[in-house]
Amino acid sequence: MASIRAQFEVPGKMKTWSIALIAIGLLALIIGFVTKGVGGHDAHAEHEKAVFWGTLMYNSIFFTLVCNASMFFICATTLAMGGWQVVFRRVPEAISTLVPIFGTITLVILFYIVFIDHNHHIYHWIDKEAVESDVILSGKKGFLNPTFFGIWTVLTIGLWSLLGRRMRKLSSEADERAMNGEEGQRYIWRNTVSASLFIVWFALTVGSTIPWLWMMSIDAHWYSTMYSWYTFASSFVSGMSLVALFVIYLKNKGYLEYTNQEHLHDIGKFMFAFSVFWTYLWFSQYMLIWYANIPEETVYFKHRVQGPYKWVFFLNLILNFICPLLILMKRGAKRNYTLITFMAVLIIFGHWIDFFQMVMGSVSKEHVTLGWLDFGIAALFIGILILMVGKALASKPLVPKYHPFLKESVIHHT
Repeated sequence: MASIRAQFEVPGKMKTWSIALIAIGLLALIIGFVTKGVGGHDAHAEHEKAVFWGTLMYNSIFFTLVCNASMFFICATTLAMGGWQVVFRRVPEAISTLVPIFGTITLVILFYIVFIDHNHHIYHWIDKEAVESDVILSGKKGFLNPTFFGIWTVLTIGLWSLLGRRMRKLSSEADERAMNGEEGQRYIWRNTVSASLFIVWFALTVGSTIPWLWMMSIDAHWYSTMYSWYTFASSFVSGMSLVALFVIYLKNKGYLEYTNQEHLHDIGKFMFAFSVFWTYLWFSQYMLIWYANIPEETVYFKHRVQGPYKWVFFLNLILNFICPLLILMKRGAKRNYTLITFMAVLIIFGHWIDFFQMVMGSVSKEHVTLGWLDFGIAALFIGILILMVGKALASKPLVPKYHPFLKESVIHHT
């Protein structure tokens, strides 16, 4: 163990790039707030305000869910007794440290929209008069109301953060001292229990309620039983792509010596498999609604397929299905650092576009708003992510050298 570079040191360029991106993002945020976020009460000003807050909303939700997917990966492999990921485990752990930060940002944005600004252009169900005069909204007011929305959002982000912190704390114990067989068994059992709690809460939130409340309720008259699974697949494949990027970055810097092409191959398989899974859900949701052709259901897709969002809708399919299918299908592609890096960036960008059309396609139906504000806010989140992940990676050894499954991970092959 003494021969490997176990402690990460944040390079100067990494700090410079992250600070530069944060500066660009803050500038875009300030300009956007001045030009769009505040203004009069006429229709145009209200629309611009909805665009500004909608842009903040989908970016914060996307990056929160992507970072939370890293902890889901750790917990899922823990429950599966999968030791192969131990040699690079500290990468998804570092990414998951952003959940409390991005989650708090998401909480502030959502609370402002629901409780302070009362922006009916985003959440129509906030308008009490509209709810009382609308049979559909009235029927959903048991859960589509500010009180339930607020409590469930706080609980969701709070438990994601606490349970994730518990898993990272347990992981740190593998740095302290060697474990005998009995101690190792107890350690794995405690990890399994904590991972189980996280998975259950993840299923109750990301797997069901949170996508409904945060995004699907923008179109409160429309619903899809596949929406939450669709959102999960989108965020998880992006999360695995983000893990791949940091693993390759560390490998190129001379770290993670025990991580090799075998591990990268398995990460690539996750990227490929969940791109196909996302497409399965995309097709299943769209095909059933298209085939039935019921106005109450097609209202969600009409302006996305036939209106101004048509090019975004099909670009989404090209980036998130056709490209991963054609490029990542071969075994060699999943072992190629350059191809995996390219595909990881493409997949993250593609699913960011997906979240854009999911939210902004409902907030601004008449025209596509994708522009400087969207990319500026994304730069802000990316800058924060790079900065904080770097600090988290440097805060503890990159390899948990006393983990009971370390040997299994080192000799892993596919």
